Amino acid sequence: MPRITFIGAGSIGFTRTLVRDILTFERLRDAELVLMDIDPERLEFAERSVRRIIELGNYPATVRTTQSRAEALQGADVVMVTILAGGVQVWRHDIEIPKRYGIDINVGDTRGPSGIFRALRTIPEMVAIAKDMERYCPNALMLNYTNPMAMLCRAMQLTSSIQLTGLCHSVQGTAEMLAGWIGAPIEEIDYVCAGINHMAWYTKFNWKNQDAYPLIRQAMQDAKVYNQEIVRNEMFLCLDYYVTESSGHNSEYNAWFRKRPDIIEKYCTHGTGWNPGVYAYILNEYLRRETSWKDDARSWFDGSATLKLDRGHEYAAYIVNALMGGEPFRFNGNVRNTQLITNLPQDACVEVPVFVDKDGLHPVHVGTIPAQCAMLTGLSSQIEEMAVAGALSGDPRKIYHAILNDPLTAAVLAPAEIKQMVNDMFAQNAAYLPQFKHTTVS
Repeated sequence: MPRITFIGAGSIGFTRTLVRDILTFERLRDAELVLMDIDPERLEFAERSVRRIIELGNYPATVRTTQSRAEALQGADVVMVTILAGGVQVWRHDIEIPKRYGIDINVGDTRGPSGIFRALRTIPEMVAIAKDMERYCPNALMLNYTNPMAMLCRAMQLTSSIQLTGLCHSVQGTAEMLAGWIGAPIEEIDYVCAGINHMAWYTKFNWKNQDAYPLIRQAMQDAKVYNQEIVRNEMFLCLDYYVTESSGHNSEYNAWFRKRPDIIEKYCTHGTGWNPGVYAYILNEYLRRETSWKDDARSWFDGSATLKLDRGHEYAAYIVNALMGGEPFRFNGNVRNTQLITNLPQDACVEVPVFVDKDGLHPVHVGTIPAQCAMLTGLSSQIEEMAVAGALSGDPRKIYHAILNDPLTAAVLAPAEIKQMVNDMFAQNAAYLPQFKHTTVS
């Protein structure tokens, strides 16, 4: 009977999707599901939703809830983490303060000044979870879904002995998108993807053992295809390899697309796949969910919603099944760079193919990634390394140095302006950064 713990189980949509997928595997039907959240009302609703899945599937699984992290982790085999340190009302300042300085951020949860300050708030909580795992379930595997993925995983790699990896949907999602553009069934696509989270590159993308990149270039001549991912398509046309994650995210990760209003208008506003107001959308959606999530949850366990128990495509369920002795599974995960990608910073957190079986995780040695891709990716990786070092040491100057070298920030601001912006962000976040004795960059 595997014991699977959810830290942040109040993320109800995520929890119930994962539980649905997990219980479809024969080896996991009788799992003990332990749900933990600090919000008692959300925890109750999560429990009722999970019980509904168990009831409909006639599964022998059990579920229990707790607000105690220590209790939730005791004896766990796998720990799923999906937390948010501070709500959207805190996160919004990560977007709004840089905007006052002329830095137009689209999403702001992964890197750049916004992602770094989200990391500063979240790293202490993630490290605490990892330390608790050392005490209560030292042999368990952590599967982390919380952003900013690379910085959080790296902080735990530096401070903990637990086995962990970070999971993101962008690799399989982009592969399916590219396959659709060229009319290829995804089952016939073979690819190698490596880099860092949200900036991994398909160094190989084959259809029936043939290089499919010429077909992708040809597909982009269709305006509908080009407009779906304008930023990423422009990056591909320049760099010759396709990058993971959306145009909205990737427009923030370089100096090219968001440094002037006219460039934002040209590349970051139009197109069928582009939402220029992602920040406003997320904020409004959060506020809507704050008032409607209960109704959504009730529809799950009162029978008014149509529930399907068919297995989806969440990595985590397949990983748990493999770990419990089921069929080995290959996925792209975030792990420490132990010579896996030789032209990215060693020991940094990288995203590479990983095999998992009953003996654990087996990351794949990739070698080099294309030099033109490694330049951009390596800079972001070094910035993440410096930001994590600053977060763990409580050194605000390291945070300044990390943001000073952020490509988009540097394209817009002079060093003195960057320092002032960082100080403003520290002042806004001071209550959430207990690891910093001083929250002013001198």
